[in-house]
Order: sequence, then structure tokens, then C-alpha cells
Amino acid sequence: MLFAADGDKLEDRNGKHVEVEGIAMSLRRTKDLKAFTIAATDADIGSVYDCYFDDETWTIRYIVVETGAILSGPKVLISPLALRRPALRALHIWVNLTWKQVADSPSFDLHKPVSRQHEINYHDHYGWPYYWENDGVWGSLSHPHDLARATPAIPATRKKKNSDDTNLRSTREVDGYHVMALDGQIGHVEDFLFDDESWQIRYAIVDTRNWWPGKRVLVRPQWIKRVSWRNRKIYLNMSRENIKKSPQWDPSQPVSRKYELRLHKYYDSPPYWTAEK
Repeated sequence: MLFAADGDKLEDRNGKHVEVEGIAMSLRRTKDLKAFTIAATDADIGSVYDCYFDDETWTIRYIVVETGAILSGPKVLISPLALRRPALRALHIWVNLTWKQVADSPSFDLHKPVSRQHEINYHDHYGWPYYWENDGVWGSLSHPHDLARATPAIPATRKKKNSDDTNLRSTREVDGYHVMALDGQIGHVEDFLFDDESWQIRYAIVDTRNWWPGKRVLVRPQWIKRVSWRNRKIYLNMSRENIKKSPQWDPSQPVSRKYELRLHKYYDSPPYWTAEK
């Protein structure tokens, strides 16, 4: 039996997304999250301000929350490990935390990179395993809710990667990066589409309207050749003409599986959902 979770997708009894009439129901724009309030088990915490993703797996690791009166306004981090299921409904993101747990979590400076030591302190505060251990997207697993239920490794094992640098990037910061084809600039990053089950970024939304009126295209992170974070440029291993002829994305419509198949076929790339099975 299926039921509507929030009016824009369907889920089964276990909270698992299902495909309806070919629509990839779990893809969302990161900018749309700014309309959401983070709801703890006993109070609203605040509103979404930003997201931090790691630039190796292109997975959102933290939601940056601008808190309200309860926490006197500081910004705090919320990991997808804290999300309930279903998490996104009625313009709220529901988490399995109390406001006091969040208030007592390690503070961070929005103007400085999030260090690995801060991440260690943060995960230890909640008793969560580390997502960066093992070779999966979330530890050895594919989804944050699975890792949240896993038992943390013993301290001796967890020390091995404590000194590693993080690769966290702000979606607000990357918004506006110039996108470069092999033969010149073709547009800029307008937003991202992420999977709200795995929290992986599936596509960068590229606005090419300075060259081709009205056209936006989707680019998978795996199709990116390299990123110059210093120069705010993303380089693709394809020509402007190749991108121009790619299937156009209509932002007013949900991303359908049919469209995704056309897009992957055009770029001769295997679909991500088959590679994960």
C-alpha cells in the first residue's frame, strides 16, 4: 500500500521512495530546502541556511541550520544521520534529536572550513559512526539511516583516519561557479539536484541562457573533469556543441526516469541507479 508523504512523492510503509509514472520521486533542489524548518522531537530548531557536501563522493554531509529564539540564533550542523523517516514533509525536516542535544553539539565557525577533528567531536557527541570510514557513500553503506543504526567502531580503529583532511564544500559557495566546456564557457551552476534518500548530489543544474535562451541542462558530477575551487570554475570533458544538443531540462517539471535515461544515453553513460544495485 502506498501513501502520500508530503504531496509531491509517494512512499511505501517503510518510508521507501517508489517510482510513479516514471518520475524520479526523491530528487530535490538544494535551494528548495531553504523553505524548510528543522523540527526536533520537542521543538523547531530553525531554518535551512546552507548544505555542506564532500567533493569526493558529492554527497551532502551536513545541513547548516540558522536557529531561532530557542538557540539564540547561532548556526548549527545537522547530519542526514539524524533524519527521521520520512524526513521531509509539510515544509519541515524532521530529526531524531532534542533541541538540547543540538544546543549542546560542538559549535563551528561558518567562516572557517569544517575540520576533521570537529567532525569527530560532532559524531562522538551523538554516538554516530564516522561516514568517512570504509568505501561506501556512508561508511560501508549506501544510506545515512543505515549508518545511523550501525554500531560505532572501537576507538583504536577509529583513530586511523582522524588526521585526514575534509573535503567539504558549501552549496551556496559553488552556486554561480562558471562551467567550462573544452572550447569555452557554457554557463554557470544554478543549483543542485540531490537524492533525499542517499543525500548524494545527482546533478548540477547548469544555466546556459547567456548562450542559448531559456535552456538549462543537467550535468552529473561524474561527468566533471576537474574543479578549480580557487578560480570558481568547473571543467567538463565535452564541447559546447555537445552540451547544446543535450536533452533540455524543464525546471517546472519533476525529473522523470524517462528523461534521465535519455540524458545518460546521450552522454553514453550508465545510469547511476543501475550501478548501485
